[in-house]
Amino acid sequence: MKKTTPTLFLALLLLPAALFAGGSKETSGAIVLKWPTIWVAEDSKAPTIAALVEQFNQDNSGSIRIEVEPNPDYDGYRDKINTSIAAGQVPDLFVFNPDPTSFQYYQSDILFDFTEALSGPWGGDFVEGTIADATKNGRTKSVPYEIAITPIWYNSDLFRKAGIARFPATLEEFEEACEKLLAIGIAPTSQMTGGSNAWTSMLWYSHIMASLGGPTVWENRLGDGNDLYEKAAGYLKIMYEKYTTDDAVGADAGVSGGHYMAGRTAMFINGPWYIGRIRNEAPAVHAATKLAPAPAVPGGVHGGQIGFPLSNLAAANTKETARRDAVLAFMKWMTKPENVKTVSLDAGSLFAVKYSLGPNDKVDPLQAAFIAAAANATFIVSHFQAQYDSQVVAEFGQALGAMALGRATPAEFVQMLIDAQ
Repeated sequence: MKKTTPTLFLALLLLPAALFAGGSKETSGAIVLKWPTIWVAEDSKAPTIAALVEQFNQDNSGSIRIEVEPNPDYDGYRDKINTSIAAGQVPDLFVFNPDPTSFQYYQSDILFDFTEALSGPWGGDFVEGTIADATKNGRTKSVPYEIAITPIWYNSDLFRKAGIARFPATLEEFEEACEKLLAIGIAPTSQMTGGSNAWTSMLWYSHIMASLGGPTVWENRLGDGNDLYEKAAGYLKIMYEKYTTDDAVGADAGVSGGHYMAGRTAMFINGPWYIGRIRNEAPAVHAATKLAPAPAVPGGVHGGQIGFPLSNLAAANTKETARRDAVLAFMKWMTKPENVKTVSLDAGSLFAVKYSLGPNDKVDPLQAAFIAAAANATFIVSHFQAQYDSQVVAEFGQALGAMALGRATPAEFVQMLIDAQ
């Protein structure tokens, strides 16, 4: 794929902040803040988020009103936000993807700056280190919200049926387990090359990289002459050749997750936000799901997890005092510990805000497993997507598809990523 340089985007990004006013005007009545969001429709957080917005609007009737604009397509949402900002229209409120591409927004005055507000008592509500992760060059222009680890999910019922006693700790054990699963007609893993980031397979690749390189793996950069990227590609190539579904090339997240929820695959990777969906749509698979670190490759380390900030909250910058106060009021409402606990318990997601569980709080067993997996990890590192700009991330799926179809070697796969930088 030909590399594209977002020159126009960056040029617009650095225009004076006056150009980037919020998307809605202050009226003679309530201040209206429009919020295009992905947390709608089938998203497991959707009902609770909707209830929180409704309650906020009731509590602030006549002064502030949040208007949700549903955007259920995750990839489309990201593209829409980028396009809107490049066109000079920053949404009043939006979900910020904390990655190198999105953090370019920090370079100008287009985003609301929460640095001073978070330096006070409000900042004490957040998990240690999460505000620092959202801070660049001393400024915090987004609010840390959802965090995640993405361990291997496996269907213990299918493992038991195949005669697999425990989750494999090494690649050799993994291949033996995969052969046993194939013998009972089950595709071992869900994979995908589609979407904007080949999400499931990108996470498998990240786990393999973490086993190869340990907690400092991403100090090894594309094009530096190291062979970790090529080695990891070779292992992922084997999964596509032998241990996934026939439709993995071109598949999107719905296909990848759908296979696991239907019991057609035995292993899957996703974060805690997916708990609510699998619990509601595939209760038997939810009950059978257990979590594990990825098997170690030969000579690699075992026990690491892929973890990262998943989504921050952000807003358009404004000089109007009343609008600034309205934005801060809503952000503090969304990050209020008791509100965050409600979303977490309902959806299974993990958050950057601290909260305490009471004796009557019911914790989903899979969510408890996520908490334990994070606590038991020998180390936690971020994924491939967090390390590179969007053009490299987009190229990952294209290069993976070429390799999976036998049109590229692991070395050529890596070169395609290098060329996309």
